[in-house]
Amino acid sequence: MTKIYCDIAEKKEIKKFISHPLVSGFTTNPSLMRQAGVKNYEKYCKDLLKIIKNSNKSISFEVLADDYENMKRQALKIKDWGENIYVKVPVVNSKGEFQGKLINELSKKKVKLNITAVFSIDQTYKILKNIEKSADVIISIFAGRLGDSGKDPVEIFKKSIQLKKNYKKVKILWASTREVFHFIKAKKIKCEIITMPPQMIQKLKGLGTTSKMLSIKTVEGFIQDTRKANFKL
Repeated sequence: MTKIYCDIAEKKEIKKFISHPLVSGFTTNPSLMRQAGVKNYEKYCKDLLKIIKNSNKSISFEVLADDYENMKRQALKIKDWGENIYVKVPVVNSKGEFQGKLINELSKKKVKLNITAVFSIDQTYKILKNIEKSADVIISIFAGRLGDSGKDPVEIFKKSIQLKKNYKKVKILWASTREVFHFIKAKKIKCEIITMPPQMIQKLKGLGTTSKMLSIKTVEGFIQDTRKANFKL
């Protein structure tokens, strides 16, 4: 079963999706926080925790630093905010340096990790080599961005899923979701989690729509826009 995590930071959207039957958790990142107009990162994260407090759903909050010492300090601080938190740390820093030492130390301290910005099988392999066998870890592979670079993300997911088979609590997450069809692909290869923005989750109700109905809906849209624009020939 592929669980759906809503990728969002706006409070009103999280409130809306907290009881959605298809949503099992939430993911955030600094870019989403900025888009949501967040000014005080810690306070806002704690406000989100209050919203999801009684839902049994997890949420991922990312460290903000780019150096080992501060990433470690921030990760341990975030971890103490609540039980249902996954601490997001990048697989590399902005200099391209693999964060194996950080991942290893946080894993030993039983921090639930969401390793983000993963783009290769080699990165998955190195992550697994630096965590405890019993570690509760999510490995977030960015499918959409891989596709944008001309690479087939499916093969990287398949091999990563195979690599982590002996790690019982490690889950592979399909991130950077570009379309609803990605959900079908993720399910087919038994990827445990997929992140989707709110508007894409809403589109899931359209799964199974016939080709004829898709044609009709598309043409209806053209006709409506023609009338609204008052086009004439």
